[in-house]
Amino acid sequence: MIESWAFDDSTAVVSTDAALQQLRARIAAGHLESWLTSSTGRSLGIITNTERAMVLLLAGDGGPGEHAVDPGATGQSSGFILANGQHDEYPDHETIPLAQALQTVSHILTTGAPPTDAAWAVDR
Repeated sequence: MIESWAFDDSTAVVSTDAALQQLRARIAAGHLESWLTSSTGRSLGIITNTERAMVLLLAGDGGPGEHAVDPGATGQSSGFILANGQHDEYPDHETIPLAQALQTVSHILTTGAPPTDAAWAVDR
């Protein structure tokens, strides 16, 4: 069974297409941190500065997780604004381009797993 997903601020289950549409709308409105929770308790987060994004997949509330990485990227990017107002800066190798992040989110929502050709760091 494929998991169902809902944004943390809603109980409504969203389709992959609806989730991507909502993510794009949230980002355009300046809401740069979004979280979805699955029917199995996993969490999927995307934090962006509108150019790059950190995509996190957590096993459960407070559980171990992993995040998408870009091993060949160099430099550092700022402008990652969390929902609590905190401004973060991340090394570019710890984030991926936003278009790739949205494709990664789509793949996870559809299959339950990151793309097999994507680089991931385990945060355990």
